[in-house]
Amino acid sequence: MTDVPTRSTTDVEVRYAETDQMGVVHHSRYLVWFELARTQLCREAGHPYDEIEKQGLWLMVSGAHLSYRDGARYGDRVQVECRVSRAASRALHFDYRVLRGEQLLVSGRTEHIWVDAETKTTTRAPAELLALFREMAAAERD
Repeated sequence: MTDVPTRSTTDVEVRYAETDQMGVVHHSRYLVWFELARTQLCREAGHPYDEIEKQGLWLMVSGAHLSYRDGARYGDRVQVECRVSRAASRALHFDYRVLRGEQLLVSGRTEHIWVDAETKTTTRAPAELLALFREMAAAERD
């Protein structure tokens, strides 16, 4: 195995605009934070998302699942952890945890499919990316 990161952690300071009338982060904002963590993980693995797109590929979201345990609030500093949980030739899953210190606030998963940007049809991941993401997923299971 090479020395690839198996997960990333992204720090987020909760902004007032991300909260609802109750002062709690609106549920939709967690998906934005997931995207921040996911793109950071790709960048740290040596494949920034914009470089993947330059290859004519999109990593389209096909599903999102979130479980809320507690809400982040304005001014909180939270950490968003991201890891690859499944890597197949046409699909990729990322798992997330949003923590305030040691407290788990939200857990979730996004499911993605590889899409050819020109034809807008599903496609197989390039061998190099598939091998990388499979290695990342396998390392997390060990």
